[in-house]
Amino acid sequence: EKLVMWWNFIARTGDEILQARNDWETGTRFGEVHGYDGPRLHAPTLPDIPLKARGRVR
Repeated sequence: EKLVMWWNFIARTGDEILQARNDWETGTRFGEVHGYDGPRLHAPTLPDIPLKARGRVR
């Protein structure tokens, strides 16, 4: 299966990566890190080029 990997996200499409990034930034889908005393880490800005799925086809 071909997958798109970017930062800490893995998905099947670039649109799913965009949704995961938005969910991370708004805190809607991903849990909290307990015991971390610093500020919440922000996901980097997505690149201006389309993210490309990669992987082996069996």
